[in-house]
Amino acid sequence: MRLTLGGEAKKAAAEQAALNFFPPEADAEVYSCLRVSARYMTATARIRLGRKTSSGMARAASDSGSGDYCVKESIYRAAVPLLGGVPPWGSLTGIRPAKLALNMLDGGLSMRGADRELGERYHVTPERRALALECAQAAARARPAPGTREIALYVGIPFCPTRCAYCSFVSRDVGRSGALIGPFLSLLLREIALAGETVRALNLRPAALYIGGGTPTALSADDLRRVMAALWAAFPLGDCAEITVEAGRPDTFTREKIAVLRQNRVNRISVNPQTMRDDVLRAIGRPHSVSQSRAAFSLARRAGFETINADLIAGLPGDGEKGFARSVDALIKLKPENVTIHTLALKKGAAFWEEAAARPDGAEVGRMLGCAAKALRGAGYAPYYLYRQKFMSGGFENVGWTLPGHANRYNLFMMEELGTVLAMGGGGVTKCVLPGGRIQRLANCKFPLEYIQSYDKIENNLRAFSKLMTGENE
Repeated sequence: MRLTLGGEAKKAAAEQAALNFFPPEADAEVYSCLRVSARYMTATARIRLGRKTSSGMARAASDSGSGDYCVKESIYRAAVPLLGGVPPWGSLTGIRPAKLALNMLDGGLSMRGADRELGERYHVTPERRALALECAQAAARARPAPGTREIALYVGIPFCPTRCAYCSFVSRDVGRSGALIGPFLSLLLREIALAGETVRALNLRPAALYIGGGTPTALSADDLRRVMAALWAAFPLGDCAEITVEAGRPDTFTREKIAVLRQNRVNRISVNPQTMRDDVLRAIGRPHSVSQSRAAFSLARRAGFETINADLIAGLPGDGEKGFARSVDALIKLKPENVTIHTLALKKGAAFWEEAAARPDGAEVGRMLGCAAKALRGAGYAPYYLYRQKFMSGGFENVGWTLPGHANRYNLFMMEELGTVLAMGGGGVTKCVLPGGRIQRLANCKFPLEYIQSYDKIENNLRAFSKLMTGENE
């Protein structure tokens, strides 16, 4: 995909819109131009896709501040005739449609008014409008009460037992990078102690703790015990109602590790089969079996976890509509309290980036998601958060589903930006939600080796966090 700009069109807005419809490798040429006069701003777009060409235009008052919107709208209007149908999320380019819907409701629109705005201004399809509004209502229920000083905590442990073929996350497999675990944990424990001092000094209250990665349970039981002990020593976790560990790979489950987690009051755990088909597991490079996923569920249940989350991915190579439906049904029978249905999103860091022929097309992925939603609703689940990513098959979304009373507050804090998240560890990104809805991010180093060498950066980030939370940067 090649992008050319004219007039006053901003690259960021045009690029976001173009990549919403055409991946970087597409044979597409996109021209975007914005002209501003005394009365109007007018955006025009021209797109060539293969041998076909299409144009679009959008206009608004010059004093409306709608330049970026006009640019995106004109590209949308030019793209739709070439795509053969309306994209599910219309012209929306952001990753948080439910946050947009919540902002509309907070701004005084009724549910019907917000639905109309999503449809008329952004061309979102009726099904996705309903999904965004349902998740917006779940976010509204989970917002911290004024004056509670609630935050969420995140700990990133970027190690996995092996790397899955679809994965583009920053993580290292323990077989090749095991020597980094010791130095990584040494610095992580120091960061946890410093972060705890900061949280206590600011009188903040952790409402949710999420330990992710990577796969934290790729660590040994002794290493998990050290991390959990450090967290309990550093933070006031006595009233923290939700402690989650991402134990996504069933082949990392052992009774000893699970016992360590339960002894440290972890009450939510993720068991992520991604598919309940052994042939698809082999195709995506996950060296565990469906029977191991079932065994992990059984072990977690016997250990007494209050909430189990399970992930499935729609659009995996070798899968199809019927096979995915069987995976959904098999997962529902295990009765996890949370189910996350992901849409495959491939980036260049993934091993099978170029294997497009082996993957279901966007239309089939849409049917997969539709069947999953119907089955989950029929089993008593409701959607409570969603987010989008670049290069998702069919332009769809990831959706978290929950049984009543089990919505994960950390996910809502992070995805819908309801409150501040203090992040530690490799790849952690602290997100300060400040007065007026302003967001300030402070990022740790991503790769384990870089993180190990980043003590000064960690100290600087925590000082900046303290200033932001006390308003010293205002």
